[in-house]
Amino acid sequence: MDLFELIKQARENRRINEMIAAVPYAKLLGMNCLNLGEELVFILPVAESNLGNPTLPAIHGGVIGGFMENAAIFHVLGMIQTERLPKVVDFSLDYLRPGRFQDTYASCEVVRQGRKVVNVSVIAWQNRSDEPIANARTHLLL
Repeated sequence: MDLFELIKQARENRRINEMIAAVPYAKLLGMNCLNLGEELVFILPVAESNLGNPTLPAIHGGVIGGFMENAAIFHVLGMIQTERLPKVVDFSLDYLRPGRFQDTYASCEVVRQGRKVVNVSVIAWQNRSDEPIANARTHLLL
């Protein structure tokens, strides 16, 4: 099965984890997705390989950024009919508090969608969704 067929079937059946398993970096992070009705919540499980500061301990900032960028891409693939893989045009990330060494969650929202570009907002949190550890904005080329 080719990649676009996999994406199409995963989108139709709401099996985002099949798409995640097909991307080596997302698989390396240990990323997965929960379907909560119409909402997708992405999970970055705690892993020693994601540790950045062992004295706090805290997750590496680059891992948090990569997780959030991938969450935006998978959100678009899961929610929007597209024949192309979204390509990151720009990605802006604000770190709000340390990402402690525990499971991290992210949710995405399509802010604006055009014919060729989609703007996505991403929020990452750990204990409570109203206490984000980071938020990001990205433009993806469709």
